[in-house]
Amino acid sequence: MSEATPPPVRDRKRRRSAWPIAFVLVTLMVIAALVLIFLRLESWPSRTAAQGATELERIGRDLRATFIDVAHLQPKITIKNRIYLEQTAQAAELATVVRRTEVEHEFLHTWASSTKRIRLHGMFRVKAGFDLHRNFSVDIRENEIVVRLPPAQILGVEEEKVEVLAFENGYWNRISAEDVENELHVLPQLARQKAANAGLAAEAERTLKQQLEQKIQAKQPVHLTFTIAAPTG
Repeated sequence: MSEATPPPVRDRKRRRSAWPIAFVLVTLMVIAALVLIFLRLESWPSRTAAQGATELERIGRDLRATFIDVAHLQPKITIKNRIYLEQTAQAAELATVVRRTEVEHEFLHTWASSTKRIRLHGMFRVKAGFDLHRNFSVDIRENEIVVRLPPAQILGVEEEKVEVLAFENGYWNRISAEDVENELHVLPQLARQKAANAGLAAEAERTLKQQLEQKIQAKQPVHLTFTIAAPTG
């Protein structure tokens, strides 16, 4: 049986010289991978911040469109304590609730045993909402969106119909034009007070909140606050 022929000396030297080269190549590949990972990790905060800022600006643009649609104005929008858009308004008021309100009032006056009497019934449209001349701002943060508005209030009272239920002169105590004018002036005041007592302003705030919650599409929760702006100067 013949013995195996050993590999030539040249082949053995070639194999021994290839190992260091392979080791160097593997080492260089590992180092390159580590450098790439390090660079990615080092730039991750800035890339994340840039993506986050872009997303917040998108939310700011969406909010601007929403408020123009709902309130016909652009509020002051702040993104991470930086003013993104200034407040502009196309209207002075935003009425979110309108309620028909009925009131009656009677005027009696007696002089020298002579009594005059006026009784009126009125139907009014009472509007409640927000004065857009006051501060209206949106603060967009990474974890929440804060919308600040002045408290809602009664914006106006519009007369729809007034009926005269009684118009009785005394024998010498006659109804004057001033009496009628005063009674006509009292009716809208009563309608305003009645609507305020019924919580019309609070209903206006709830209505706006519901409208915004339906239209604002954002991951962050939306907090709507009604505050009186501090006086300036």
